[in-house]
Amino acid sequence: MADKTQVNDIDRSLYDQKNENIYKYKSQKGLTKEVIKEISKEKNEPKWMTEFRLKSLEIYKEKEVPDWGADISELDIDNIITYIRPDAELQNDWNDVPEDIKNTFDSLGIPEAEKKSLAGVGAQYDSEVVYHNLKKELVEQGVIYMDMENAVKEYEDIVKEHFMKLITPNDHKFAALHGAVWSGGSFVYVPAGIDVDIPLQSYFRLNAPGAGQFEHTLIILEEGADAHFIEGCSAPKYSVNNLHAGAVELFVGKKAKLRYSTIENWSRNMYNLNTKRAKVEEDGVIEWVSGSFGSRVSMLYPMSILNGERARAEFTGITFAAEGQYLDTGAQVIHAAPHTTSTVNARSIAKDGGQAYYRGLLKAAKNAHHSKASVSCESLMLDNDSISDTLPIMKLQTDDIDIGHEAKVGRISEEAIFYLMSRGISEEEAKAMIVRGFVEPIANELPLEYAVELNNLINLELEGTIG
Repeated sequence: MADKTQVNDIDRSLYDQKNENIYKYKSQKGLTKEVIKEISKEKNEPKWMTEFRLKSLEIYKEKEVPDWGADISELDIDNIITYIRPDAELQNDWNDVPEDIKNTFDSLGIPEAEKKSLAGVGAQYDSEVVYHNLKKELVEQGVIYMDMENAVKEYEDIVKEHFMKLITPNDHKFAALHGAVWSGGSFVYVPAGIDVDIPLQSYFRLNAPGAGQFEHTLIILEEGADAHFIEGCSAPKYSVNNLHAGAVELFVGKKAKLRYSTIENWSRNMYNLNTKRAKVEEDGVIEWVSGSFGSRVSMLYPMSILNGERARAEFTGITFAAEGQYLDTGAQVIHAAPHTTSTVNARSIAKDGGQAYYRGLLKAAKNAHHSKASVSCESLMLDNDSISDTLPIMKLQTDDIDIGHEAKVGRISEEAIFYLMSRGISEEEAKAMIVRGFVEPIANELPLEYAVELNNLINLELEGTIG
């Protein structure tokens, strides 16, 4: 039976809107000590941060480009502009944001989502946050949600204690690059026992061609705190390569719970080389919900370090790779304490020659006795040109652990199509139903009700064609 089902690409016209490239300051191309010092001077940073950047630059120059995973040889970092300050000051009222920038976020549904269902919103445009706001009642409870630039100065002790402690410049070349040129991002601090029952959302928009975005997100939940953070990303398509090498560090205290939802919808000229890590203490919980759609290349593997007894991690992810895309995504879990639990559920769809890979690491330390881990990764290919594979690694230093792993790579089942057609359903609709059913368990975990953009991304158009 010939495969006649088409799954249309997401309509990117909304995300490909481009504004005139107006900026207040733009760094020189390439990476030198002078460029790094200029970035730090523009931000009026404390001396320790300038020194941290310069040390990271040294490490970056020593590190080799990873020789596994995606081919990133066409990414010329020496020609990437690492810092662009837009012609806009940080505001806490949308009406004060410059009209062209405000219109971009308006079209993506961010202000509307804030009014309806968000406790706080941050909006970054190129290298700087242009809008940040948090509901008054949360401020009164001691919750901090602000841009990283001001956090470095206003909460210097907290930031210095945690900044790039989970993700260090020594980890890999792009972590070192991030340490040298990071800019923008969000800082969240939730005091002990506080429940932020409405989500916070940060949205990162890269407008400039040939530029990089290197935002740093730092979230700290004290004992018994609870929060949900949503991150959205997009950029218009250009004929030159762009780079995204952000970093996310999550510190989840005892009995605290954090859900971190991400929708990555970069354009097809973007190299998305992001690093994300969470450290979870005793009885704490980290929940990752991840959607990877756009970008030419993605290499993204959020890590959960279960540091305290009975800590728990859940990862739910979906990847959609179409023509010209190489999306290498997955999850890492480190069981570093007894009675810890982790669940990884990842699904990918590949079409029109797209390449979708699951790459995972599961490690259990010697003291991680009585821990449980379950990994499930399923891939669905919609044609004969696409490529999909699962590359799981397991490192077990104890036998006293319950491990389960399941991986499936396949095409739409002809038997299932035949069964549905025997129930009076057309062949086209039968195939569409199977694809929707494949996506649904993951899609249900995404925070669809919070922002218009999330609906646009995950509700893939399914259309049957003849021939």
